[in-house]
Amino acid sequence: MDSPLKPIFITLTALYTSNTALAEKLWQEIETMYTGKSRYYHTLAHLENLLIVLEDVKANIKDWETVLFAIFYHDIVYKATSKSNEEDSAGIASKRLGELGFPKDRTEKCVSLILATKAHTTGRDTDTDYFTDADLSILGQTQDTYLQYAKQVRKEFSIYPDLLYNPGRKKVLKHFLNMERIFKTQYFFDKFEKQARENLMNELKAL
Repeated sequence: MDSPLKPIFITLTALYTSNTALAEKLWQEIETMYTGKSRYYHTLAHLENLLIVLEDVKANIKDWETVLFAIFYHDIVYKATSKSNEEDSAGIASKRLGELGFPKDRTEKCVSLILATKAHTTGRDTDTDYFTDADLSILGQTQDTYLQYAKQVRKEFSIYPDLLYNPGRKKVLKHFLNMERIFKTQYFFDKFEKQARENLMNELKAL
């Protein structure tokens, strides 16, 4: 069964190219990458969730189409052993948007959005902040949903024993807890900050 994301992607590409075969080929690449056997959290479901939470603030986003492309491409490369997933994903996005004839300045913005998910620091514009906040919104979900997320991330890093995984995970959790604000925009801050800190603290104590 086709993902509900497919018609959204095909409709998006149709704004910039009449080459339906190319659009289909690019979708197949996205679907293949996000359904890889080593993926448990960074899947099409993650993209669907991003889209859902960003729909709520769509009126505040200046370039919705560029943000949509960033959703589709921001985790197209995801390997637990790599430290360059964001750069590699941004590189693929840049090539594919070039094939679609997407404007160069907006392609650069898409690349910037993807790279911003590496450190989740305050961006150069509000679109970046909304996008990175949405990417982190899983942190502020209910305890059960967060627990499921933490288990999925652990599965993605299953090649590492607890002896290696736990210290690295603790470092990530502390990184977020030490931030003055995890969520940059007021909307996401009000909705998720308190629960996110509680979830992160609970996971940290359990490691």
